[in-house]
Amino acid sequence: MKKFIIENEFWELFPTAKIGIIVANDIDNTIKDEAKYAPMLAAAEKETDKFFTEGDFSKNPVIKVWREAFTKFKTKKGARSSIEALLKRVYNENHIGTINPLVDIYNSISLKYGMPCGGEDIETFAGDVRLTKAIGDEDFITLGSEESAPPYEGEIVYKDDKGAICRCWNWRESVRTMLTENTKHAFLCIELVDETRTEDFEAALNELSGLVTENLGGTAKISILDINHNELVIV
Repeated sequence: MKKFIIENEFWELFPTAKIGIIVANDIDNTIKDEAKYAPMLAAAEKETDKFFTEGDFSKNPVIKVWREAFTKFKTKKGARSSIEALLKRVYNENHIGTINPLVDIYNSISLKYGMPCGGEDIETFAGDVRLTKAIGDEDFITLGSEESAPPYEGEIVYKDDKGAICRCWNWRESVRTMLTENTKHAFLCIELVDETRTEDFEAALNELSGLVTENLGGTAKISILDINHNELVIV
């Protein structure tokens, strides 16, 4: 049995946060048509205009709320939330390319709703997964690198028994656990720090779950974790 556990060290910093988890089982993530998800991503890019209401990119609410969150823990210099990275590319008129079906689908939802979305391959997890503060010695190798770059002590991370899975909460993920075409069982998440957007958060989870099963088959179960419900059996 493997669990996802959000530890007290996280809740001390973010007591009102919500973490939405989708456990998708028996899916087919192989790329059958490289162009299939390009229209989905393009449509999602067009919807981002509603998030750019302020002339200063960093002052737009969906960006500002995450920049404020990142000030509450130690982060690598220049680290930004995954949603800021996606929106920045669209803002600068750079299109989001396709990667594999699951990543394309969750990127489209991330753009459409202006929320961080991510995913990992459950079969790569070593023991329980925890959202917590890093000790500072966790192994972490990200895509494009061959050397481990451990998180800082006190940095918010997803981690398991082998090391960090995602650094700076949702900034960058480990190549060890990333979603690939071989992924059959996926751990998908959407993170909420803005309490005023609970309805959007729930809508995003429902749409993501539906798109996964509609396009990749299998089953998908949604769970929402908060300070009063802080753990979930993954498998």
